[in-house]
Amino acid sequence: MTTPWHTFLEGLGASFSNGQLQHFGEPQAELQAAADDNVICDLSHLGLLQLEGDDRVSFLQGQVTNDVRLLNGNNSHYSGYCTPKGRLLALFLAFAHHDHLHLQFNRQLLEPVMKRLKMYVLRSKVSISDVSDSIVRMGFAGPQAGQSLQSLFGLVPQEEYGLASMEDATLIRLPGRTPRYEILTSADHAERIWTALASQARPAGAACWEWLEIEAGIPDIGPATQEAFVPQMLNLDALGAINFKKGCYTGQEIVARTHYLGKVKRRTLPLHVPAGQTASIGSPLYTSGSEEAAGMVVRVAPSPLGGIDLLGELRLEAIASADIHLDKSAGALQRLALPYPLD
Repeated sequence: MTTPWHTFLEGLGASFSNGQLQHFGEPQAELQAAADDNVICDLSHLGLLQLEGDDRVSFLQGQVTNDVRLLNGNNSHYSGYCTPKGRLLALFLAFAHHDHLHLQFNRQLLEPVMKRLKMYVLRSKVSISDVSDSIVRMGFAGPQAGQSLQSLFGLVPQEEYGLASMEDATLIRLPGRTPRYEILTSADHAERIWTALASQARPAGAACWEWLEIEAGIPDIGPATQEAFVPQMLNLDALGAINFKKGCYTGQEIVARTHYLGKVKRRTLPLHVPAGQTASIGSPLYTSGSEEAAGMVVRVAPSPLGGIDLLGELRLEAIASADIHLDKSAGALQRLALPYPLD
C-alpha cells in the first residue's frame, strides 16, 4: 500500500519494494553510516496494533510473557506471544499511550496475529485495530542522536525503554550499544520532523535498521520461525521480556518450567558471515564435523564491513566448543559479542 508518507519519502529518493524502504540510492554508504554516524530510517515495515477498551490491560495480561500492568505511559518493553506449548508466535515491543496499548512487531505476521488475538477477546471490552499506516514511525540512531532529538523536541527519554510524549510526537529509547530511538507521530507532523532530523543524519533503508537491531542483540519472529523457539532460546529473559511473577498467560507453564528447572539449553548470539556466503531467516546452522543442525538463523542483515551479520539460535554445547557454519562445507563464522550478559 502506497501512503502519502511513502510518496513523500519517494520524493526524497527512497526506493520501495513490497512496502519496505530499501535504500535512498546508496545502500552500502547508508550501512556504513549506520555503523559510524547518525541515520534516520522509516519503520513502516513494522506492524503496529492498537488495543483499546476498559479490559485492554487484563486481556493482554493473559496473553503475553511480560507484565502489561507495568506499562505506565513512560516506558516500553519487549514481550513474547506464545502457543499453549510455550512456542513463540510473535515478539512485541509493547507500550501504553494515553488510553491505548500498542504492540509493534514483524509486519508479515500482522494479520494472523491480530486474528488470533481477536479469537480470545470473547466478552472482554477490548477492540484491536491495525494502525500501521496511520501512525508514522521513524528510527533515529547514532552517536549524536540524543542531542539532535533534544534540540528538536526538548524532552528525550534517557534510560533504555523509556518513553516520552509530546504534543507532536512520542519518543522511545531503544536498547543497544548505539543510542537508538523510535519516533511515533501523525501524518500532520511527520514531514516536518523527518526534514529536521534528516539535516543531521543520513536517510537509510530498512536493512540498516535491521543491522542495528542485530547489533543490539534483539531477536525477531517471522513466518519462517513461528513456533520454533521457547522465549529463553532467544534471550528474552536476558532482555527483560519475561516476567516470572506475573501469573498465568498462554504458554506460561512451559516458560516457567524452563526457567525454574534450569533447562535453558539453547541461546542466541550474533555471528558474522564472510562475503560470498548467503544466509536467510530459518536456515540451519551447523558445527564442525556434525551432520545434524545445531541451530537456526533468527535474524539477518547486510554488514557495514561486507558480508552478513546475523543472530543465530544454537545449542549451548555448540556455542561453547565448536566452530559454527552455515553449510557443512563452508568456512566457520566469526562470533560477535552480545551487548548484554546471559546467565
